[in-house]
Amino acid sequence: MTTCTAPVLVVGAGPTGIAAALTLARNNVPVRIIEKEPEHRRGQRGAGIQPRTFEVFHLLRVPEIHERATPVPPAQTHQRGSLEPLKTFNVVDYTEPTPAIPYYNAKLMGQPTLEAIAREHLAKLGCTVELGTRLIAFSQDEKCVRAKVVKSRGDSGEEEVEEEIEAAYMIGADGAKGVTRKQLGLTFLGTTREDNFLVLGDIRLEVEGLDRAHWHFFGETLHDVITLRPTDELGKDGWQFVMSSRTLDLQGLARDEEALVNRIKYFVGLGDDVKVKEVMWASEFTPNMRMVDKFGVGRVFVAGGMDLTVHSPAGGQGLNSSVQDAFNIAWKIALVYKGFSPASLLDTYTAERLPVIAEMLGFTTKMHKLMFDASSVEHTAQPTADDDGKSKDTKTNLERGLRRESNVYMLGVNYRSSPIVVDEFTPATEAPAAHGAYGDIQEGVLRAGDRAPDAPGLVSIITPNHAPHLISSGSQPAVSSSSGMAGSTRMFDIFGSTHHTVIIFAPALAVPAVRSILVTLQRVVPKELVTRVVVLPGSASEPDSRLETCSEGDQATEAEVLVDHAGHAYRGYIVESQEVKVVVVRPDGVVGAIVRGVTGLEQYFEGVFGKKGDTLALEDAVQI
Repeated sequence: MTTCTAPVLVVGAGPTGIAAALTLARNNVPVRIIEKEPEHRRGQRGAGIQPRTFEVFHLLRVPEIHERATPVPPAQTHQRGSLEPLKTFNVVDYTEPTPAIPYYNAKLMGQPTLEAIAREHLAKLGCTVELGTRLIAFSQDEKCVRAKVVKSRGDSGEEEVEEEIEAAYMIGADGAKGVTRKQLGLTFLGTTREDNFLVLGDIRLEVEGLDRAHWHFFGETLHDVITLRPTDELGKDGWQFVMSSRTLDLQGLARDEEALVNRIKYFVGLGDDVKVKEVMWASEFTPNMRMVDKFGVGRVFVAGGMDLTVHSPAGGQGLNSSVQDAFNIAWKIALVYKGFSPASLLDTYTAERLPVIAEMLGFTTKMHKLMFDASSVEHTAQPTADDDGKSKDTKTNLERGLRRESNVYMLGVNYRSSPIVVDEFTPATEAPAAHGAYGDIQEGVLRAGDRAPDAPGLVSIITPNHAPHLISSGSQPAVSSSSGMAGSTRMFDIFGSTHHTVIIFAPALAVPAVRSILVTLQRVVPKELVTRVVVLPGSASEPDSRLETCSEGDQATEAEVLVDHAGHAYRGYIVESQEVKVVVVRPDGVVGAIVRGVTGLEQYFEGVFGKKGDTLALEDAVQI
């Protein structure tokens, strides 16, 4: 594919498009991002942010999203017309974070807040969203993409000016009905649920006696139901609502404020005690459980390949999977754009993300059926007896549909079957499909293609091109809340969207394989694309015979030497103290390779950067 120096064009400035643009901008790739709407979007929409998405934004250096997101409140069900709770239950159970998983709980943040935070970071990198700019058509050849857009001008927006944008690549984050998907001719696989028409929106609401500590559900999902979720993002009286009905026609309500307010009051059933002060935003849709058959053609790609507009009260998976789509393709485009990787790397986008989305489609459809299908248990829980004759509650179909299993956290999403991952520690007979692309976290198991775990408490004892700075024995460093001890770092702060990280676990620098691996990295990978770290076992205050053979020549290999003072890295990456193991972590925080030495390392980097002729023919002097 011919090199093109024009910017990358991102179409659509929702969370998906902004994540793609931010990844590219962090990698110093020129990018334009356009949005057809004249103003930034309103509406809380899908507000649930899953743990894996928090990790993505950590790698993109946007910590405010996790810091400002709020916990998911417990759900409380009511009969229509009553504030008396029928049942109170957790939508998600709190899980104590661990050293390997610092973000272990889903939280809530409306999309306008998330987008505004991310846009601020994007603006600092010199990129702003071009509002009122609509894609109407595009063409592409081996050299570039030519996108025809219409820009609205003037206060009224009635004046339109056409522009042709030449782009090296284009990422369509403009949704299921967008021009990108349609013109590429991508096929949707899946179903549309015409019987589950939904109306959702943001309102300012006052109902005497309605607390803001719960997510309230009035009615029955098999008949008429309205959900009210408190959110201070809209003000101290702000609520997000969702309505569904099997008995009433809700179509057109989003465009008729008076009818909408009356319907909200009717569904809650408390008459004039329900005071809707303001309808801030409203929309309507029919749930779709569909996905595209591939994620791109030539130089044009789609992010958000799943048309999953099922409203999940915990925020569902749609936004989260779309952000991860964007992250996957954007770091790869950055490498290809700058000439470091062959265009074939972009083919791995569909290869990696399609199995993930396919599995997600299956279980989200199952969750939807649990909540809305008549074949499920009724909304009102009926007491039953267990084998010992003791009374127990049957979960309602609402509770069963709302309750979230751990796989929705997306921490077990993996690319084990990817054509570019390399794993020398997993038997060839172990099929990646046995675990699934959307599996749960497996304790004590780490495979190439899995998310890379965090590990705090790493103490730096040698920085690149600097002398050792050891912590003398007898000095006890103070513990810090973020990384375990003063002066320490963590894996998540070493990883980043702009580089691969090569982690060399070794008992000492004297091990010949360490030198061999570092020299190989110098020769086969551009310095700016890889961060090199050597992780030694044991305490930072121990006598350091581990460094005895470290010469000035060794320090010139641009590696930082860390001591796993707390032991979290060796546990999280399943490494024995006397073992040599090399782990390559990709820019998206995924383990690209787990290998024993130079040969496996060369194999992985050939898959990402392509063959470099004789430069990859370095003799593997030491193979463990």
